[in-house]
Amino acid sequence: MAISVAVQKGPMVYAYNEKNQQSFSKSGELVGYTGSTVSVKNGNMVYTYNEKGQQISSHSSH
Repeated sequence: MAISVAVQKGPMVYAYNEKNQQSFSKSGELVGYTGSTVSVKNGNMVYTYNEKGQQISSHSSH
């Protein structure tokens, strides 16, 4: 199910699906999101997760 929104709440990022149900949460700073991915900065790394919360890529934020 597609990601409808990702929001920053304190130190956590929460991703919600089209039914406004929480899909997953990750610690870090929200960088951005699309309908199928969420990018979260944690330390000096940016991690990208799919709609199931599985990490699909990572790279340095520098």
